[in-house]
Amino acid sequence: MWLLPSGPDQVGEAFARTISERGYDGCGGWNQALQGRMAHQNIFAGNPLDRAGDLRNDPEWLAAQEANPEAQALVLWEGRPLVEETADGPRLAWLSLKHARDMVPDRDVFLGLWKAAPVFAIEFEGSIDPAEGPVRGLGAFHEMRGAAAILPAQDAAMAGGAKSLFDWRRKHGFCANCGTLSETISGGWKRRCPACGTEHFPRVDPVTIMLPVYKGGPEPICLLGRQAAWPVGRMSALAGFLEPGESIEEACAREVKEEAGLTVVDAVYHSSQPWPFPSQLMIGLIAEVSDDQARPDQTELESVAWLTRAEARAVLAGVHPTIQAPPPFAIAHSLIKAWAEEG
Repeated sequence: MWLLPSGPDQVGEAFARTISERGYDGCGGWNQALQGRMAHQNIFAGNPLDRAGDLRNDPEWLAAQEANPEAQALVLWEGRPLVEETADGPRLAWLSLKHARDMVPDRDVFLGLWKAAPVFAIEFEGSIDPAEGPVRGLGAFHEMRGAAAILPAQDAAMAGGAKSLFDWRRKHGFCANCGTLSETISGGWKRRCPACGTEHFPRVDPVTIMLPVYKGGPEPICLLGRQAAWPVGRMSALAGFLEPGESIEEACAREVKEEAGLTVVDAVYHSSQPWPFPSQLMIGLIAEVSDDQARPDQTELESVAWLTRAEARAVLAGVHPTIQAPPPFAIAHSLIKAWAEEG
C-alpha cells in the first residue's frame, strides 16, 4: 500500500523520451543550444528532475516540500535501488515520503522536483535485506550495476545520483577542517560544521576515459586494455583520474603514456557519464596516437589489443573469439561503438 501508482518514472515517460532529442537544462526547462551536444546520452545521465539548486538552501522552502502530501521517495539499501516488475518492465519502486520516513528516520535526501511534486530518496543500512521485512512485496533490491542494465535510463540516473549522495554522506561525516561532526543541510547537498562554520559539498572525481586510435597503418585501429581483476576476456578503454593542475587533454595523454606507452597527438571529446561508484564523472575521449607500438605497463594493464573497425564490431556483437566488450551501460562501450561505426 506504500507504493505510489505514478512516480516520476511513470508519469514522466513522454518527458523523458524527449530529453535526448531537445536538450534538458537540469533546471526544469529546455535548452535548445544543448540539442546537438546531447545527441548521445550515457546511462546514469539524463536525470529528469529539476534539482531546485537555487531553492533547496532555504530551510522553510525545504520544510514545505517535506510536508507536501505528494512528496515521494525512491528506496536504496546499501546503495542498491528497490526495483519493481511492471507490465512495461523493471522500474524504480516509489513510496510516499511519509511512509519512507516512518521506516527510515533521518536518512533521506532531496533529489529535486517532478513538476511540482518533491522527490526524495531514503536509504536502509545494515546487512538484513529490507525486502524481507519493511518493504516486503514491493520489489527487490538490485546492485547498482545490475540495475543500470535493466532500468530505463532516467530511473538509473535518479538512482545513481541518490547513491552518490548517500555514499558521500556516509564517508564525510566529520569536518575536514577541524574534525567536528558536521550537520546535513540543503536537503543533503551540503554539510556544515557547527564548530568552525566550514561548508562541505558532495565530491565528484573527474576521470578521463579514452579510446586510443592509430590512423597510420593500412586501416584505422583502436586499442583496448585489460586489467587482471576483470572477468575472463573483458577488455575496455583506458582510463585514469585527473590530477590537480592538469587539464583533461593532459590527463588523457599522461594516462595513455603511463598505461600503454603511446604518445597522444590529438584528443576529441565524445561524451561524459556520471559514474556512481562512488561518484566519478567519466569524460569520454577519442585519442589519436603517434604509433602502434603499445606496451602494457603490467601494473594497471596486463595486456592490450589492437582492433580494426570490423573486429571492434565483432567484440560489441559478442562474436569475437577471445575479447569480451565492456557492458552496454558503460561509457567505454559507447566509445568503442562510436568509433567502430564511423567507417
